[in-house]
Amino acid sequence: MHSVLLYKKPLYNVMKPPSLLTIAGFILLTLHAETERPNILFILTDDQGWPTLGAFGGEIVPTPNLDKLADNGAILTDFYVTSQCTPTRASFMTGQYTARHGLWHVLGWYGYPWAKVQEPAYSLNYARTAFTVSKGLKAAGYRTGIIGKWHLTNNEDGYYDHLFPHASHYYGFDHSREKIPKSIFEYDRGVEMLTNQAIEFIEDSKETPWFCFLSHHMIHGKVFAPEKLVKKYENMGYSEDGPFRATYLAGLEQIDIQTGRLINYLENEGLLERTLIIFTSDNGGIDTHFQFPIKNPVTEKSPRIQTRYREYPNDPLRMGKGSGYEGGIRVPFIAHLPSRIPAGQVINTPAHIIDMMPTFFELTGAQAPMDHTLDGISLIDILAGNEPTDERAIFQYYPFYDLRWALTPSASIRKGKYKLIEFYGDQVDDSGQFHEGYKLELYDLQNDLGETHNLADEEPETVEYLKTELHQWMHDIGAEIPQLNPHFDPLRRLDEVREMPDFVIEQYEQSRFRQH
Repeated sequence: MHSVLLYKKPLYNVMKPPSLLTIAGFILLTLHAETERPNILFILTDDQGWPTLGAFGGEIVPTPNLDKLADNGAILTDFYVTSQCTPTRASFMTGQYTARHGLWHVLGWYGYPWAKVQEPAYSLNYARTAFTVSKGLKAAGYRTGIIGKWHLTNNEDGYYDHLFPHASHYYGFDHSREKIPKSIFEYDRGVEMLTNQAIEFIEDSKETPWFCFLSHHMIHGKVFAPEKLVKKYENMGYSEDGPFRATYLAGLEQIDIQTGRLINYLENEGLLERTLIIFTSDNGGIDTHFQFPIKNPVTEKSPRIQTRYREYPNDPLRMGKGSGYEGGIRVPFIAHLPSRIPAGQVINTPAHIIDMMPTFFELTGAQAPMDHTLDGISLIDILAGNEPTDERAIFQYYPFYDLRWALTPSASIRKGKYKLIEFYGDQVDDSGQFHEGYKLELYDLQNDLGETHNLADEEPETVEYLKTELHQWMHDIGAEIPQLNPHFDPLRRLDEVREMPDFVIEQYEQSRFRQH
């Protein structure tokens, strides 16, 4: 059962019109901005759910610094990423959907080779030769740096934790840092240290425009937070068991505190007005983490996975990290650039992480190579308060299993108020119960944000229209529609392995991603 959050401001069917004074100031700032390219600070947190910020309705943890940033800029209520970290980071770096760049799965390799549906082969590393947002900005004269989590290669260039400094230039970065020491990591997962490193990078980059990708490890588990903050929430009555536990809440507040330090630094240095600041998350929060390894008998037709723990419910959104439902893919998004973004906007035009590269490039004059297809669009007009003329579709592609998060092979399309999900062989519901068979789910997100009422049987014409567009997109982008697995074994269907069986190795050798 979902709990209820009391929203501080309306989030749906609202685009707050700027005042005449704001418009006048905005025009003057825009004229001035034409002569100066903005710096870019992209802050990406890890596993931070939609309702954790006051600006998005959060009532538990104070987030005054991020709320102020939102009040002085714009929030997108319908901003999408993928439901896990590697795919989102790859889509940010490329401006492409996962179905195009192939990194739709968390690195390194693991899979369910005997499950009901066969998982297509995916890219196992981000290629050095591939184009990146940082390569484009570097070519345009920006100094570029990545601070913190990497998780786009699983090789000598870098791993989950960080991109090795010796390899940073292969991906378009002038600067990266070594791994966070364990003692620092176990203080607050490096939030304060990474903030200090971002400030140092900016301080060293004042002679040129700069792009800083601040990639936090927080609020991914295991969560650590400063003892003083943890005690604060313990004294308020929060325990260390269940959702809303004290350390988790303290970790959320630490993100806001350190972001505030960074914003204050920019303001004191006279950089705030000419820096585009984006704050968002790589996927939804951990509403439910299911027990793994799975201890249920697998001989039953519909086994059930037991819940292991919950961190912070994503209500009113359904489920969380790893899921294709809204709680897994819709995240907080704040944008701040006074010269181009009027203050105080609440915008519910759907957008996606693939839009970051085109947005940055429009502001800076950077360009992608002719052979690098961009799936995203620039959000500058939308963030300036202009409603789009066309209704744009947003796609998700999950052709694999990850049963920690109740994920089974599926794809979805969001267009207008409707969202269609296509499950290719089985599904797992919110309680962890397996259900056999192909299934279509249709939701009206305008009237049913929690995705509680499947309209597929009631609106067959809408289903057919959206399914046709989804399949056309998959065809155009070269994505496989997942098929039933010729190696299906009901006794091993839920077995996760980390070494490829021979038939999977053969599958990868024939894949379009074999070179990666």
